[in-house]
Amino acid sequence: MKIYNFSAGPAMLPVEVMQLAQKEFTDYSGSGSGILELSHRGKFFKPVIDRAEANVRKILNLSDDYAVIFVQGGASMQFAMIPMNLLNGGTADYVDTGVWSNKASKEAKFFGTANIAASSRDDKYDHLPKRETWKLTPGAAYLHITSNNTIAGTQYPDFPDAPTGVPLIADMSSDILSRRFDANKFGLIYAGAQKNLGPSGLALVVMRKELAARADEAKVPTMLRYSTYIENGSMFNTPPTFGIYILALVTDWIIQRGGLAAIEEINNAKAAKLYGFLDDSSFFKTPVKGADRSRMNVVFRTPSDELDAKFVAEAEKCGLTQLKGHRLVGGCRASIYNAMPMEGIEALIGFMKKFESENK
Repeated sequence: MKIYNFSAGPAMLPVEVMQLAQKEFTDYSGSGSGILELSHRGKFFKPVIDRAEANVRKILNLSDDYAVIFVQGGASMQFAMIPMNLLNGGTADYVDTGVWSNKASKEAKFFGTANIAASSRDDKYDHLPKRETWKLTPGAAYLHITSNNTIAGTQYPDFPDAPTGVPLIADMSSDILSRRFDANKFGLIYAGAQKNLGPSGLALVVMRKELAARADEAKVPTMLRYSTYIENGSMFNTPPTFGIYILALVTDWIIQRGGLAAIEEINNAKAAKLYGFLDDSSFFKTPVKGADRSRMNVVFRTPSDELDAKFVAEAEKCGLTQLKGHRLVGGCRASIYNAMPMEGIEALIGFMKKFESENK
């Protein structure tokens, strides 16, 4: 039976990547050792981290003004690391569109003021606040958004402009490298790897080099300064070598498939097919307003909590796994990241049709 993994993260990776990693697991590049066993400063790993960086630069078309670094701790550590380096007791604006953006704003309060410029929390995060309602702080240290909300199932269809002189910062953990966008308009982008990039425990950070100079080195520990990673090529200490290796393979895969234009076309088609079914169904419903629907995390419900649970259990028996909604909101959720093939969407819709006919 073919298994389709709809987990929100850690999530499925491209089968070609997993197969290559398996092939090289005990003997990387004729070394006689696996990549997990090789020195991060040796002749085998250095080309891997260099390729991972070069691939990210190529895919995002980054200028030389940007640094690409690999940081342990995932996106959650970036919630604190960003204000620790950039806030300096000032005020930053946060747009609260979900659980993770809310958590990020709370971490910022340890280092300055986090102004909630707009929020959809009172509406259970079922939409993104309209840009004209945002109440921004003149001269803010930065403006922070979450590009895709994994739990709520919302996503910015396009990105806002920050006021002149204010760096735009985005948590792109759950839609990084899933569509085309102008990365050079951002001051800093960060993403936990475990959805579209690789295994958990690693964060990709893309940032304007000039921002690293904002940190007060007398107050920010060495390993939490962005400058430490930039100046040492992400190898001040032993980096998460296996995670970086997988990220290199995943970005190889993206380039081989035609880059973000090709990836975006496939992702749009997958999401359109699944939302099309949901919109036509009288049984399944999605709470997210049309324009703000995520192309990565599709949230939906049956008519009752009991049927939600039955749906998840029966779907798993048919090889459709990890469809339970987040514990904070319940319901069901299909995470359809880059690695999910169209065949997985078709299999899910086929099962949903059958379940609907049997449970009306």
